[in-house]
Amino acid sequence: MRLALAQLEIEAGDVSGNVARAERAVAAAAGRGADLVVLPEVFTVGYFAFDAYARRAESLDGPTLSRLAEAAREHDLAILAGSIVEDLSTTDGGPAEEGYANTSVFLDRAGERRAVYRKRHLFGYDSAEADLLVPGESTPVVDFQGFGVGMTTCYDLRFPGLYRELVDAGATLVCVPSAWPYPRVEHWSVLPRARAIENLHYVAAANGSGSFEDATLLGRSTVYDPWGVPLASCGDDPALVVADVTAERVESVREEFPALRDRR
Repeated sequence: MRLALAQLEIEAGDVSGNVARAERAVAAAAGRGADLVVLPEVFTVGYFAFDAYARRAESLDGPTLSRLAEAAREHDLAILAGSIVEDLSTTDGGPAEEGYANTSVFLDRAGERRAVYRKRHLFGYDSAEADLLVPGESTPVVDFQGFGVGMTTCYDLRFPGLYRELVDAGATLVCVPSAWPYPRVEHWSVLPRARAIENLHYVAAANGSGSFEDATLLGRSTVYDPWGVPLASCGDDPALVVADVTAERVESVREEFPALRDRR
């Protein structure tokens, strides 16, 4: 499977421009033969544009996901639309709470919604996210081209137990839409790699690019293999990171080094 991470230039509050950039990145990924494209965290309004969250929140049937579903159909690829600010009050069958969530959606080649992941761990350190949003509870895994595709979001990387839940649910590739800022470069280079090594699966960490009033995203989107080896990465500017991944690689690494069987 060919995997593409769309490291987008994200402008605070510019939903129309940001979504248009996402659509262009999907088209570019299709031109490079991608089967799955992963978008960054809150690529619509910008993670650090907290004042705009309530004003620009959308439902799962709103314009952003509708446009991306059309892009998936047009280009015959899957999209992890990760993430948007979801208005929970408009979501049929969603959580009982009203409010907003940091929500990623897996759209298949037909543009159908296969899974919804609401960020489990909300960032409270020097951030308004934990005050503004409702945490999710589920950890869906999607079967796609021989992979069990799991989803987490940014700060989730600091909670390894979540990744063990995904392994137990069958994850062999975990995609991590993120909005990771400077100065925590070392954390960004270590945590996704550690999650790949300890769980013997691929980790695709898709960060954004761009500056906000109080933060600058550090980019450096990277795909790690089950040994923690970086397969493809980029710097801090907008880019499309492309890597070929195989389910057989996960199987062979887990057979060669069966650490998961040694858990007690």
